[in-house]
Amino acid sequence: MPSFDIVSEIDIQEVDNAINQARKEIEARYDFKGSKAEVLWDKKEVTLTAEDDYKVGAMASILQTKLHRRGIDIKAIKFEKIEEAGGRMLRQKVTLVQGIDREVAKDIIKLIKDSKLKVQPQVADDKLKVTSKSIDELQECISLVRGGNFPLPLQFNNMRA
Repeated sequence: MPSFDIVSEIDIQEVDNAINQARKEIEARYDFKGSKAEVLWDKKEVTLTAEDDYKVGAMASILQTKLHRRGIDIKAIKFEKIEEAGGRMLRQKVTLVQGIDREVAKDIIKLIKDSKLKVQPQVADDKLKVTSKSIDELQECISLVRGGNFPLPLQFNNMRA
């Protein structure tokens, strides 16, 4: 039976490249000369550390710009509140959202079922698998979900006929 998967993934290599570009720009900028501004990356989240709100905000803006230029959807980035880090330093965590959580999966399934298309969506771990007897129905389903407004970027892959 024809099927496809709805996933929410980001290219980790592109994120790594964007973070390295952001680090280089922060090191080269005049307003960061002599500061203890730091960008840490542990493959799941990014931590921005600096002395004041302005520098943390500027670092967040630089990071967001570099990620966007590298093709990472801004919906896949979640900025936490700025918090005290001790020693007159401030910290902001930036989480990279991957996978479709249960609530968003329920919203997608509801949208598909309300459309009365002859497709069967089902949750499989952190992705959705949609099957149907008709490839045309699957293509209509893809365009329907693309038109929906969801809080994370969605990709469609593994289309099998």
